[in-house]
Amino acid sequence: MMSAEALLKNMFDAAVAAANPALVVPPHLPEKPQGRVIILGAGKASAAMAKAAEDTILQSWGLVPSGLVVTQYGAAVPCQHIEIVEANHPVPDANGLAAAERILALAESAGENDLVLFLVSGGGSSLLPLPGKGLTLDDKQAINKALLKSGAAIHEMNVVRKHLSAIKGGRLAAAAYPARLVTLGISDVPGDDFGTIASGPTIADPSTVADAIDILARYKINLPQHIASFLEQNGAQTPDPASACFAQSESVLVAKPQESLEAAAEVARQAGYTPMILGDAIEGEAQDVGLVMAGIAKQVRTYGQPAQPPLALISGGETTVSVNGPAGRGGRNTAFLLGFAHAVNDMPGVSALACDTDGIDGTQDNAGAFYLPGDIALGRQAGRRAINDLAAFDSYSFFEAINRLVMTGPTLTNVNDLRVILIDPV
Repeated sequence: MMSAEALLKNMFDAAVAAANPALVVPPHLPEKPQGRVIILGAGKASAAMAKAAEDTILQSWGLVPSGLVVTQYGAAVPCQHIEIVEANHPVPDANGLAAAERILALAESAGENDLVLFLVSGGGSSLLPLPGKGLTLDDKQAINKALLKSGAAIHEMNVVRKHLSAIKGGRLAAAAYPARLVTLGISDVPGDDFGTIASGPTIADPSTVADAIDILARYKINLPQHIASFLEQNGAQTPDPASACFAQSESVLVAKPQESLEAAAEVARQAGYTPMILGDAIEGEAQDVGLVMAGIAKQVRTYGQPAQPPLALISGGETTVSVNGPAGRGGRNTAFLLGFAHAVNDMPGVSALACDTDGIDGTQDNAGAFYLPGDIALGRQAGRRAINDLAAFDSYSFFEAINRLVMTGPTLTNVNDLRVILIDPV
């Protein structure tokens, strides 16, 4: 019988493979245009998406595309004709700024017979940091850091980002008009809201400046006066959703978190487990979600409800970590998993994994981690106490000490987090 560790890792591999750009991009390419093909993009999967699109266009259309996409450091995929630029994530840098300026200019160069193909995935918000007029990269970096530490949900962070940007919130669509614009996206956001993925550079934005100001106030993020003044100006408002530029635009999601959860569920089913998908859009504080999931696991293990073991509880979405004071190492997945592990406290027959499908959990070098019964005691033997590491936001160090980190490097895709809890009969 397959070990819990092997099954957890196989389920994660299946979830990532289901969102492979080489498989999901080609079937969704539009028809051949009369004019040029300009490929633009941003996100952790954008380079792999560009490679898949370029290969198909060269072979099937007989056209030579041009363009530029920006991805995170370490996620570049060489293309023949599409330039690939690497930049920093999650805090933007000068490479991302320069790439965003060039992408906007390339979109503006398109004519009405041209096709602008925009390839977008999670991470694009940080990789396209083009500040609004009068703002600087330093301003964007400071606000980004504050948002990341605040505990704000991804859709809230991106509302703010849209209104401080010269390219997000539909502004790239306005630049590409009157060319035909087709956006292909890989979703990494709860609810698959296209306008939230990378802050929707080509998607009509229904939010307002007032919404952005309310979010900043709710999370007690104080703005320098010049940024506050910028938000109060009309230039901070994103293009009207009724604008003609959006009539020339269409968007298609080529991969979604739910599809990856289903791929993981099939692996569990083949291994003899009953899979139960709890949701693809679970949000909240990572430690708190871990505590709730531990309660469900205890219920199943103790009473066989809502289903009898062997059972695989599967979920996705994007939790948050609100950092109060100094922090150690660890992203939302290890924070979730350590909260879960502490709560189940080595209960027999309960194991788990939490990983980001992009291969990077927060700002660390791991995709996430896995947990096996006995790991809390193993941690104590290694000099780590789960409760202390949770309080110090140092979940990475706990799992590092017991050799439970999952290391993949960038996976070249991104459909958010995968969390799996295996419950075995004992």
